[in-house]
Amino acid sequence: MKNANRRCMTRRRMLQATAAFTAASPFLVTRAYAAWPDRPVKLLVPFGAGGPVDVIARLLQPMLSEELKANMFIENRVGAAGSIGVGVAARSEPDGYTVLVTSNTIIINPMLYKSVPYDLEKDFTPLVDMAGSPTAFTVNPKLGVNTVAEFVALAKEKKGALNYGSAGFATPSHLAGEFFKNRAGIQMAHVPFNGAGPANQALLSGTVDMVSGALPGAHPHIVAGTLKGIAVTGEKRWFDLPNVPTMVEAGYPGFVLDTYVMMLVPSKTPPEIGEKLSAATQKVLTKPEIQAKLRTVGLEATAGGQADLKARITRELPLWREVVKVAGIEPQ
Repeated sequence: MKNANRRCMTRRRMLQATAAFTAASPFLVTRAYAAWPDRPVKLLVPFGAGGPVDVIARLLQPMLSEELKANMFIENRVGAAGSIGVGVAARSEPDGYTVLVTSNTIIINPMLYKSVPYDLEKDFTPLVDMAGSPTAFTVNPKLGVNTVAEFVALAKEKKGALNYGSAGFATPSHLAGEFFKNRAGIQMAHVPFNGAGPANQALLSGTVDMVSGALPGAHPHIVAGTLKGIAVTGEKRWFDLPNVPTMVEAGYPGFVLDTYVMMLVPSKTPPEIGEKLSAATQKVLTKPEIQAKLRTVGLEATAGGQADLKARITRELPLWREVVKVAGIEPQ
């Protein structure tokens, strides 16, 4: 009888202890969330240096570190038009210490690859629509063309002998180049690179005849005169490149295609952490000095929240499906 009483008392104490821990656990979890970030936070960029994603990550990193009172560092994981790095982010711990900063290739890649190592809807929580940039079509001044019309004429004269570089297969700049070929009725071989930086270096050295790339990589070269911008794919001319027309102005109605940069975290990341990170990022992006810096390198800050980013992804999916269809690109 005594043993039975002891067992009842032991069981009762265990239940009471469990109930007490359960009641306290929300407060413990809240304190854990409140402590974030208490160790370095990785901004994972799935592209190399020189492109719009890397540019914006490096501009934001010091101010975001200051805003969050945390050590933040950038890790570039390149390959497969960003899919390799995105796959790494998808498999990361959902603890707020791996933050993906990527471009809209994340929604384009599943259209152009038979298999990608992530599911955008299941693996990620969208946080911030950060900034956008038009694609720039640039040539080496030695090519001797100054306009889209002149380039198209040369391409037709050369009958498929010209080529163009991009930041990689399946990137928005690659699709813009293929869309250009289709709309202009010309043939050009596509030469993919691991980022806009290497593509522009190839253009400077004469390895390729044109580069279709997001504006940040080309902008300093256009300003310096080492490369010639023949058009941008934005709705309007870039503010400090008044002599570079839009593709619409060059005679291609509806030719408006942007690269945009976004921030996401692995799904199941605590919402409180996502909200804190999102708020800090939007705050930094709305600072006049950051917006000015972004504009000077070819990016326009948007600073949209989670709902804005989700709406943009939904809105642009049909657009990119149409571009892929018109470009006639077969999934690899």
